Amino acid sequence: MFVIAGLGNPGGQYECTRHNVGFDVIDILAHMHGISVKKLKHRALVGEGFIGGQKVLLVKPQTYMNLSGDSLAEILSYYKLSPEELIVVYDDIDTDFGRIRIRKKGSAGTHNGMKSIISRIGFDDFPRIRIGVGRPFDGRDLASFVLSKFTNEEMKEIAETEKRAAEAAEAIISGGVEAAMNKYNG
Repeated sequence: MFVIAGLGNPGGQYECTRHNVGFDVIDILAHMHGISVKKLKHRALVGEGFIGGQKVLLVKPQTYMNLSGDSLAEILSYYKLSPEELIVVYDDIDTDFGRIRIRKKGSAGTHNGMKSIISRIGFDDFPRIRIGVGRPFDGRDLASFVLSKFTNEEMKEIAETEKRAAEAAEAIISGGVEAAMNKYNG
């Protein structure tokens, strides 16, 4: 089984913000594969289904971004999953806007949600899909930037990026991380 976790913050005020692109990708995957992500379990909204013939659990942690690891630690422990069975999708200010980057493993960088996950699960060798959401400008602080909504001009491009990120998650499941990296990075 694969767990695909999209990071974000619960609540309507966070919809369409840069920090919630992970949630958006989960919604896209749920729609594409007819999976309902409405069951509250392990402090997350979850939905079970199949992608590419593989059983998946789509996850939207409800612990708020900075405590995402609390929910995912529970899920990994409950299902006794290995690192390669976890795929995390999240926003990244260090990836160019509108681009995605797939990695097999790595540090959390400046992302507090990823810091929480790595700290709580005790390893960093799991696939992740980073979505470039731009960088703060005009001296704006990072927190207010990632919690801001996309401009109208950015919305169309980020919607396409989120769709590619969903396809990248499917590619990881069906063909492995290396094949997905070769197709979507670059």
